[in-house]
Amino acid sequence: MKPLKTPVKDMVVAAKARIKEMTAKQALGLINDKDALIVDIRDIRERHKLGYIPGSYHAPRGMLEFWVDPQSPYFKEIFSSNKRFIFHCASGWRSALSVATLNDMGFEATHISDGFSGWVEAGGPVEHSHYKPN
Repeated sequence: MKPLKTPVKDMVVAAKARIKEMTAKQALGLINDKDALIVDIRDIRERHKLGYIPGSYHAPRGMLEFWVDPQSPYFKEIFSSNKRFIFHCASGWRSALSVATLNDMGFEATHISDGFSGWVEAGGPVEHSHYKPN
């Protein structure tokens, strides 16, 4: 296999250079802020296996652009609210790329630079689902 023109690690570095970030420890201070919404873009199996941030909204990464765009048939009304949107994945790579794309679309968002793993390390609360995916 020939080397990729742009490795994902380089894409993440470039995305992080142009988006707003906060650490999980900083995000902990927003857990009860009704004007902030933490959006979990991890795969549903990750959420069920490892748990999730209480009150977070699940939006799979593959649907983000469609759920955020009011002209899309898949638009989700929650993304038209005046909330402060804070996205996260497991370690901050997927959410950095996602927030860069959403910012390019004109949607304002921030991401948690150290992701769900940082949230757990910072002692953030975690809820677990009783659903068992295949």
